Amino acid sequence: MGDVFKALADPSRRRILELLAGGDLSAGEIAAHFDMAKPSVSHHLAILRHARLITDERQGQSIIYHLNLTVLQELMKWFYDFGLLEGGSRHDKKD
Repeated sequence: MGDVFKALADPSRRRILELLAGGDLSAGEIAAHFDMAKPSVSHHLAILRHARLITDERQGQSIIYHLNLTVLQELMKWFYDFGLLEGGSRHDKKD
């Protein structure tokens, strides 16, 4: 879970996830939304891939990136179990 939190700590990476929530995109399509060098965008994509927040698939000459909802669901479950979301275990306990 540590890699997920590290990946989510950066606003550029959170923006990439927002973009991918709208549909699959190539690296070039993602880069077009940022004012940074393409190698920097590639670095952010690598961190997101390492955290399993995104997956990639080669289609011809392009690499298409997809949002990995499984990891996001695991993260939401962690928040819920930790009691950080309404109905989570800490909210269920009576003091």
